[in-house]
Amino acid sequence: MTPEVGSTVTLTWRNDELTTPPGERPEEFGKEHSLDSRITVYEPPHRLGFTWWGDGTVLIELAAKGDRVLLTLTHDDLTSAQGRVMVGAGWHAHLDMLVARVSGTEPSPFWDRWLALREDYDRRFGL
Repeated sequence: MTPEVGSTVTLTWRNDELTTPPGERPEEFGKEHSLDSRITVYEPPHRLGFTWWGDGTVLIELAAKGDRVLLTLTHDDLTSAQGRVMVGAGWHAHLDMLVARVSGTEPSPFWDRWLALREDYDRRFGL
C-alpha cells in the first residue's frame, strides 16, 4: 500500500491458515475473501484508519501503557444488526488470536471461535 491518506489497499483474509486446525468453516465463506479499501487515517506508528466496504470505517490505535501496548479497534457505522454480528464476531476472534499469540499460547481453532462468538452476538442482538 502507498502509506498516505487517500491511497487504496486490498485487505485479504485467509482464515483457514490462521490456526491448525482451522475449525469448521461455514459454507457461506470461501477459503479467501478480499476487501478493497481506502486509507482514511495514517499516523504511524499509532493510528491507522480505513474504509470498510460501503459500510463504515475502521480505526486501529496503539498506545503505550507502561511496558505494554493497548490496541483499540473501533468499527463505526455498520448499518445492519446482522452486519454488526458478523463483523463483531470476526474482529473479536481475530483479536483473541492476537492475544493468544503475543501471550505465547496456541489460539483455539479460528472458525470454531468465530462460530461461538457469532452465536453469542446473535443472542445479544436478539437475532
